[in-house]
Amino acid sequence: MKERKSHIKRTTFETDIDMILNLDGEGEFNVNTGIGFFDHMLNSFAKHGNFDLDVNASGDLEVDCHHTIEDTGIVLGQAIKEAVGDKAGIKRYASFIMPMDEALILVSVDISGRPYFSYDLKLTAPKVGDFDTQMTREFFYAVSYSAGMNLHIKQLDGINDHHIIEATFKAFANALSEAVSIDKRLEGKILSTKGAL
Repeated sequence: MKERKSHIKRTTFETDIDMILNLDGEGEFNVNTGIGFFDHMLNSFAKHGNFDLDVNASGDLEVDCHHTIEDTGIVLGQAIKEAVGDKAGIKRYASFIMPMDEALILVSVDISGRPYFSYDLKLTAPKVGDFDTQMTREFFYAVSYSAGMNLHIKQLDGINDHHIIEATFKAFANALSEAVSIDKRLEGKILSTKGAL
């Protein structure tokens, strides 16, 4: 099977991001964004999705964390899109419900080529560590639209923002891992009556 790996670099006046993603990895990660909790979330994404992920991001953190997190989401979406290629043989759809203590999060994905994003997390604290909780939505929105992915995120239960956000990243990792996995019954075909995604 062809290696499903991508290397994306993106530089703006606000951020400089270099990312390597291997969809068929072993959960190895090397992440440095300058935002501790965000690094923890990306590490969890790699580990729980069995993706290899290397991220070096520098941004205008003297302003706030917004540009670094959003732009990392853009680059991750681009990396997923490039690595998955023509989508031949992939399962395309997946859902995962992740429990983490009192939190329970549902994430559903469709690697459709058509971006759509639905988000329903009830976060109450302004920050977790040095991570603005509002940026959870902005990150996943950026991933969805850059990847051309239908992405639904729903909170079924939870009160602790750390648990809710971490469960979301882990649920996304599991759902994405399943959606991009190869179904041998498809034998390289595209899972669409249109014949293309």
